[in-house]
Amino acid sequence: MSIKEVRLSKEVEEISQQIIEWRRHFHRNPELSLKEFKTSAKVKALLEEWGVPYQGVGQTGVLATIKGGLGEGSTILLRADMDALELDDKTQCSYTSQNEGVNHACGHDGHTASLLGAVKVLKDKEFKGTIKFAFQAAEEVGLGAKEFIDGGHLQGVDLAFGIHLHSPMEVGKVIAAVGPRSASCDIFEIEVSGESAHCSKPHEGRDALMAGSHIAVSLQSIVSRRIDPLHPVVIAIGEMHAGTKYNIVAGKALLKGTLRAFEPKTRELALEQIEQVAQDTAKIYGTTAEFRNFAASPSLINKEKEVELAKKVLMNIVGEDNIVEHMPASLGGEDFADFLEYVPGLFLHVGTRNLEDEGTWYPHHHERFDIDERALPIATQIHVDTALAFLAQE
Repeated sequence: MSIKEVRLSKEVEEISQQIIEWRRHFHRNPELSLKEFKTSAKVKALLEEWGVPYQGVGQTGVLATIKGGLGEGSTILLRADMDALELDDKTQCSYTSQNEGVNHACGHDGHTASLLGAVKVLKDKEFKGTIKFAFQAAEEVGLGAKEFIDGGHLQGVDLAFGIHLHSPMEVGKVIAAVGPRSASCDIFEIEVSGESAHCSKPHEGRDALMAGSHIAVSLQSIVSRRIDPLHPVVIAIGEMHAGTKYNIVAGKALLKGTLRAFEPKTRELALEQIEQVAQDTAKIYGTTAEFRNFAASPSLINKEKEVELAKKVLMNIVGEDNIVEHMPASLGGEDFADFLEYVPGLFLHVGTRNLEDEGTWYPHHHERFDIDERALPIATQIHVDTALAFLAQE
């Protein structure tokens, strides 16, 4: 589509460049999960400037609240994540990261800027009910949404709404699909314990490195032989640490990995199998294995009722032809799914690719990830219109 076909309100049009400048500020100054202190301070400063009440959530999260002037009604929570990645920034642009080794390579800078735009517009609107704005820390490590939940901030919320920028899709298009949109995410560790010895006498030790290596290989048999092929699962080992010196049989080994799945029963079975395979394989090599798991997020599933609301909103912004209703789900994790364990919700993906600018074609989590910034006001408009449409419902 032509970006000119997107319909933005006068209020959003007027602050479009400001939204882009906020995004560039955050991109220059990225911060890792649970360390978003300057990002949080910038958000708070703007809220104070606009006279919007807020409170802290955890060390860096922020929850702003606007009550409508037309009386009591429903409550909607709009969410944006704020954390960046431990990754070099190789975009070589005017807003390249000034924080070495840290990069907003997933679009969370755009999420934060777009939601700030929604606050600025909605604070002057008349509506019935309450709008909460969750500026969330630590999505990348699966801890931020839990801070809002554990703090009781979802109590009384009738709908949670979130947006993720999406580099594979052209700017002006929006994914509003029913069903799973992202997988559950488990982050696990397997600690293998053996016994050190001199490498010239390996029979006197119990090699944890050898055992750990075979565990890493054996885990792949779970997906190929113990899980229904029609139920997608990924088991991946991203780290392995073992040994202290070239001539010492390793007494310890540590494997770190992740499990991704869409269906809760498949996830449960896979976790059981990972622990069993690790322990049984370790035993073969005279070692032991301890399995530890952190459930970062469940699978994120959009329901039909909420998607229908989104489609009505999007019709007036991008038009029917640019609403993408069928798109394969991602095995990536998204901790917005934690909110959906407690309240109804909806999660959309907003396209950011410019077909004429290859700089916007890089995938998320790539050192050269960047976006067509014309997507940012679109995201703001979607936040604004979704909130007002939901609160206007009887």
